[in-house]
Amino acid sequence: MNAPAAHQAAERAARESYGRLLAILSARTHDIAASEDALAEAFARALERWPADGIPAQPDAWLLSVARHRKLDAWRHSRVQDDATQTLLLLAGEVDNAAGTEGAAVPDERLRLMFVCAHPAIDAAARAPLMLQTVLGLDAARMAGAFLTAPSTLGQRLVRAKARIRAAGIPFEYPQARELPQRLQDVLDGIYAAYGTGWDDVDGADALPRGLTAEAIDLGRILCSLMPNEPEPLGLLALMLFCESRAAARRSETGAYVPLDQQDPLRWNPDLLAEAERCLRRASEMKALGPYQLEAAIQSAHCERRVGAPVPPEVLVSLYEGLLALRPSIGAQVSLACALANARGPDIGLRALEAIPAAEVASYQPFWAARAHLLAAGGARAAARQAYDRAIGLSSNAAVRAYLNAMSERL
Repeated sequence: MNAPAAHQAAERAARESYGRLLAILSARTHDIAASEDALAEAFARALERWPADGIPAQPDAWLLSVARHRKLDAWRHSRVQDDATQTLLLLAGEVDNAAGTEGAAVPDERLRLMFVCAHPAIDAAARAPLMLQTVLGLDAARMAGAFLTAPSTLGQRLVRAKARIRAAGIPFEYPQARELPQRLQDVLDGIYAAYGTGWDDVDGADALPRGLTAEAIDLGRILCSLMPNEPEPLGLLALMLFCESRAAARRSETGAYVPLDQQDPLRWNPDLLAEAERCLRRASEMKALGPYQLEAAIQSAHCERRVGAPVPPEVLVSLYEGLLALRPSIGAQVSLACALANARGPDIGLRALEAIPAAEVASYQPFWAARAHLLAAGGARAAARQAYDRAIGLSSNAAVRAYLNAMSERL
């Protein structure tokens, strides 16, 4: 076995299995930070051994077995013996059997870990990023932009959250019925934040985000199967599927960014669109409207263009107003402003943008892109160029920057 092939196998295992491995280790140890350390040592061991010994038949089971042994060794050294040690010893049988069985799979406990991260004892601002770090392996620097905060601040929040889980003895189990609504909302938000992080990588330059949208959709499907009578998981799954159906159309054949209203509907994925519509219909039959169902309905309306029947602009305004009434957010406010501009003119849209507190949008790229577009539509070319410059400076990928720069140069 050559070293590059072994390194590629380890990278693939990290990309595909990190969250599942950390979830099952953390569920046994009740210590996320220690489990991260043990898993890091297991990956380091893989890079040492796989080039010489060959890639194991079940790489994730091999990594989990090594991490479990590392953690047990640490506990033996410190003479710690508690319930967690006993459950980890029980894991030895599961994992070692899986490692030696062709086709056996490591259990998937990512959703259980996500519900732990959504526990009310944890700072609300830390819950979604904690899910992304533990389940998907994202670091604070990568996530900070999505949560409109500095990487150092977010990193400190995550350290405190992990310490809180250990110190408070938060059980690694699914919540009771009375706790379910709030914790489910946080889990939905965490899954959608994962999808959004992957979706933002328009030009596909970063290897990790390319798998995040698929991971998020996978988690959404698992959540729907676990909670078949809850409409909001179906709403979230429908929302992600609508977006994913258009993924290929976001870039031209030359790789240039293509905004939604200029995409070719023939390039949208009909199978994903059909699945999204089915999910949204099942959710609506439960007669309990929620914000993710409304967001999915907005995406469904945008996709009507594929059958030559675009939704009247005022209908989109009503949908965004309904979304804001259910769950206010900066993103929904900016989207409503764009819908108003489309329905009633750019001046109305600009007034809606200007009603948003300036401090809340200073670093919010979609606000500056929308403002630039509406200023340009109204003929305010100098102000539009300034707004484009701001949006370009806040854009994290090259394809979007190139598109905005081209729009500015046309003025």
